[in-house]
Amino acid sequence: MAVDLILKYFPDLSEHQRSQFTQLGELYRFWNEQVNLVSRQDVENLYERHVLHSLGIAKVIQFTPHTTVLDVGTGGGFPGIPLAILFPDVDFHLVDSVGKKIKVVGEVTLALGLTNAQVEQVRAEHLTDTYDFVVSRAVTRLRPFYDWVRGKFNRHYNNELRNGILYLKGGDLKDELQELGRPHRVFNLATFFEEEFFLTKKVVYVPMI
Repeated sequence: MAVDLILKYFPDLSEHQRSQFTQLGELYRFWNEQVNLVSRQDVENLYERHVLHSLGIAKVIQFTPHTTVLDVGTGGGFPGIPLAILFPDVDFHLVDSVGKKIKVVGEVTLALGLTNAQVEQVRAEHLTDTYDFVVSRAVTRLRPFYDWVRGKFNRHYNNELRNGILYLKGGDLKDELQELGRPHRVFNLATFFEEEFFLTKKVVYVPMI
């Protein structure tokens, strides 16, 4: 089963979490036929390229209960939905400006019974709430992303890492990180996952308080 790939790296999942991760494959196959969320090849490799990739953030930080996380430009629900399954005591807010995508994300969270995931069609710049962390997966270069979310962080923190951005990116980030011009840490996902797909994949952490 494709979900075995998740269990390989997260073996302590509850039965309920295993069931939710198993359902993801069926749900995305169905919805991808209605709304083209990801390529056909990516649907076939959903658990590696989308689900496990999203969970790379969980190898960098174990969110404490009641942490608040904003997923900007969630698209088809990544990284927010896999993280919401893994951290049922953490509050996630998944946003995207594209209505057809956010509709699917809402349907998937409903089907999974994810009561800790709020879904909204809105641009990040228009949000007035504040959060502990902002996560995202390569929606734009780091500098403009930083400008979108810079005022959206709580001032107090309760996690091992201070509140900030956790950004999934791939490839050579040297120029982009120089352009960002902020303190940061880069975590290579190949440290945690042995599949070839992760050789160039990274989590960039930018503390914001």
